[in-house]
Amino acid sequence: MKILITGGAGFIGSHLCEKYTKENSTVLCLDNFMNGNITNIRHLTRYRNFKLINGDIRDFDLLEKIMPSVDIVFHLAAQIHVDRSVVEPKLTYEINALGTQNVLEAARMYDVEKIIHASTSEVYGSSEYYPMDEKHPLNAPHPYGASKIAADRMCYAYIHTYGMDISIARFFNIFGPRQKDIGYGGVISIFTRRVLSGVPPIIYGDGLQTRDYTYIDDAVKAYDLILKYDKKITEPINFGSGKELSILELANMIIDLCDKKNMKPVHVEPRPGEVKRLIANAAKAKKILGWKAKYDLEEGMRKFIHWYKNYGTEKNIKMSER
Repeated sequence: MKILITGGAGFIGSHLCEKYTKENSTVLCLDNFMNGNITNIRHLTRYRNFKLINGDIRDFDLLEKIMPSVDIVFHLAAQIHVDRSVVEPKLTYEINALGTQNVLEAARMYDVEKIIHASTSEVYGSSEYYPMDEKHPLNAPHPYGASKIAADRMCYAYIHTYGMDISIARFFNIFGPRQKDIGYGGVISIFTRRVLSGVPPIIYGDGLQTRDYTYIDDAVKAYDLILKYDKKITEPINFGSGKELSILELANMIIDLCDKKNMKPVHVEPRPGEVKRLIANAAKAKKILGWKAKYDLEEGMRKFIHWYKNYGTEKNIKMSER
């Protein structure tokens, strides 16, 4: 297979690049390094079947040059930060909605076999009922979520208008090695960095807002199951643990796991547009793909903290590439 991974130098994309490069597929990693980091994929550049392309999904001419020989697209490139979307809604829409349309159109022109599009639980907004299945209303309260809704609907349109094989993978919060310690989604990395540095985690509001966390290895497994599934999945599909944890509970868990038991989180004013509650109903993923999260949160957290202590800084990153 020849696989294009947009956003391939990012947190999740780099894990997919690594998996398929080491399985001897030809992997094209497209990234403009807005969110991605060269350290995530530098160790792959020695492989002859891996190619790094420094480029942007907003550049349709570039996509036209890349796409003719591509069999599979994992589309992960996005402006992923809720905070930034509030400040730069136009940029967020251009990348997430119009950039996705570029990827879909180039893939349609050159008859790409399958596209796997990375959606997000942020499209749902705060829970109207729980756990949240794929029929939950799409009530994203911020420009990031709205732009991802637009991308999802564009995928749906290409599925039904052109008969394309496009899977919409709607993940709840993913964490693990290589995750940046910035933004809403990077809360585990942010808390871990602060606690290991001897300073308390900062919680916006009362900390009772909840999330559903999935370890990166489980996410990669989900993507691989979609790739290998021999039928079209024409509706969005959720991936999450189905277990709810408050931000306050998360902060205290990280404090305990880092053996900083006398530390207490610091509370500050709430952030605008923050979703209050997210918990996945992933029954469809289990029914269709046989997927279920293998790692519970504490096990995943222990693995992540071990990685962060040893490899989670620029100083030590080369050790993790061996």
